[in-house]
Amino acid sequence: MQKLRENNALMGWLMVSPLASVLLVFLVAPIIMIVIVSFWRATEFSIIPAFVWENYEFLFGSPVTYTVFLNTFKYALITWIFTVLIGFTVAYYLAFHVRSLTWQIALFLLCTIPFWTSNIIRMISWIPFLGRNGIANSALISWGVIDEPVEWLLFSDFAVILAFVHLYTLFMVVPIFNTMMRIDKSLIEAARDAGANGVQILWNIIIPLTKPGIMIGTIFVVTLVMGDFITVRFMSGSQSANVGRLISNDIALLQYPSASATAIILLITVLMVIGILLRFVNIRKEL
Repeated sequence: MQKLRENNALMGWLMVSPLASVLLVFLVAPIIMIVIVSFWRATEFSIIPAFVWENYEFLFGSPVTYTVFLNTFKYALITWIFTVLIGFTVAYYLAFHVRSLTWQIALFLLCTIPFWTSNIIRMISWIPFLGRNGIANSALISWGVIDEPVEWLLFSDFAVILAFVHLYTLFMVVPIFNTMMRIDKSLIEAARDAGANGVQILWNIIIPLTKPGIMIGTIFVVTLVMGDFITVRFMSGSQSANVGRLISNDIALLQYPSASATAIILLITVLMVIGILLRFVNIRKEL
């Protein structure tokens, strides 16, 4: 029996070794390299391998860093609120109001059609719609709602958040819908028989049982928004910034040690946020 257990353990290690090797080479090794480079010194023309703290000292000593991080959290929070509301509503409709499985699949696939194109194309498509002479302003003027074009529709925080919500709502819909489809419908019928109304059923049964899906969607949305920089650049007209944009600017200036230090702080921040989220619900049942 002892030999059989040893053979099983060996076979288990052999089975996971290919995936472990891929993760080691393409995930762990690059992160270790970024950590190492973050302690190097950079001049205007070269990078000097040396263990110094000046990148982190400059990062934490600059008020711009705190402003950019607060801006990043603002984008993540507002985007999360809207994606949860929209994602939950769409998933709830598909799971509980569409009775036919065929129609559920068809409508769910319909939601994914915009995601068959590039993120950049879908994001840039808002520019002619929100512009000063765009479709939105033209329609509002023709309806008599406004007398002159609204300036804040484009190249503003509104445009950035609108693009974020458009790009990442599906990442909230999918896990919530998947969780709702696993809810036993007999629980809802029993609640109705006991005299519960729709709001009570939603608050006491559906939302608690949907928490794992909401948390998974939250992790996807928050991490994607906090790491995104191209959306902020285009939709704000380079008038606003987040941490990803800060890293992008450092890379453009060939300041790789500074960019690495910022990336490490961003990584730690995202991991802390995920750790806090995982404290609220056990998502292992969903994985």
